[in-house]
Amino acid sequence: MHLPFDPPLAPMLSTAADDLPGGEGWLFEPKWDGFRTIVFRDGDEVFLQSRDEKPLNRYFPELLEPLKAMLPSRCVLDGEIVIAGPAGLDFEALLLRIHPAASRVKLLAEQSPASFVAWDLLALGGEDLRETPLAERRARLENELGGIRPPLHLSPSTLDRALAADWFQRFEGAGLDGVMAKRLDSPYRPGERTMVKIKHTRTADCVVAGFRWHKNGPGTMIGSLLLGLYDSNGTLHHVGVTSTFTNAVRKQLVEELAPLRVDVLRDHPWRGWAEAQMEQRMPGASSRWNRGKDLSWEPLRPERVVEVAYDHMQGTRFRHGARFLRWRFDKRAEECKYDQLEVTPAFELARVFGWEEWDG
Repeated sequence: MHLPFDPPLAPMLSTAADDLPGGEGWLFEPKWDGFRTIVFRDGDEVFLQSRDEKPLNRYFPELLEPLKAMLPSRCVLDGEIVIAGPAGLDFEALLLRIHPAASRVKLLAEQSPASFVAWDLLALGGEDLRETPLAERRARLENELGGIRPPLHLSPSTLDRALAADWFQRFEGAGLDGVMAKRLDSPYRPGERTMVKIKHTRTADCVVAGFRWHKNGPGTMIGSLLLGLYDSNGTLHHVGVTSTFTNAVRKQLVEELAPLRVDVLRDHPWRGWAEAQMEQRMPGASSRWNRGKDLSWEPLRPERVVEVAYDHMQGTRFRHGARFLRWRFDKRAEECKYDQLEVTPAFELARVFGWEEWDG
């Protein structure tokens, strides 16, 4: 490649905030729930780089030809690879793509094709635009990508804080998990946290049904707690983990949870998993994302209730690790059900990708 700079490039990062920033000089964009991707194109050469600076080409082969057909002949773009499902953006479908078998990836690409959403222009022709203010980069991005069509998209943006707040509420059901705020006068700073992300945060009361030991080894400290919620039929499902504890609390929990480990398997709802430690989607299962980690787990009698903060659900599970808030000794485990969770109606994704809906 003969571009103003070569891959890999550390992407610009963000810090979290509780609310949209006020005042003038901000550009707001939806926060897409996908794989952060920097696209390098030089003629017939296209290189897709992940957030952690790894190549993505082999996992999304269906995007290579559209990128060559519609992007400027020499450019570098920042954006997100997403997959649209019937209920919105489908992050689980993206995870399935990271598979060693090319035949499997090819089949998934045909069944659930990916899209690329661009939001920043870092280089064009022989120009390095990273020191150029965002306002100019955005204007040039819109000019260069004005004629693109699916599976390529230009991420909507606005200077209107009220409209951004409306997006924050309306479009979550389509799989967008917040709003990004960027200074119009800011250059592109690789690896620096110069953007602001505002994400949805909610709370849930969950059953603590197991734990993992800390990496220091069994008996030392508690590493994480395994969380469960009951469905309408009374089945306890594993929904995620929480691990936001100080080392002092981790040590204290070893003694505190010890009584719940006594005679634990007799009636435990996850007894089969605990006895078999099978390789499947369950507490303690391994995957291609965490190979080499010890994910074995210990069951606890499902009697304790904890309140945690989470951003949003991916199917029946928390999309990210939940944050410990407090113990709920006043609540019975049987009360921890899915019906307590806030449900956001899913918008038809075609409308989300369409300009008429973004304009309010």
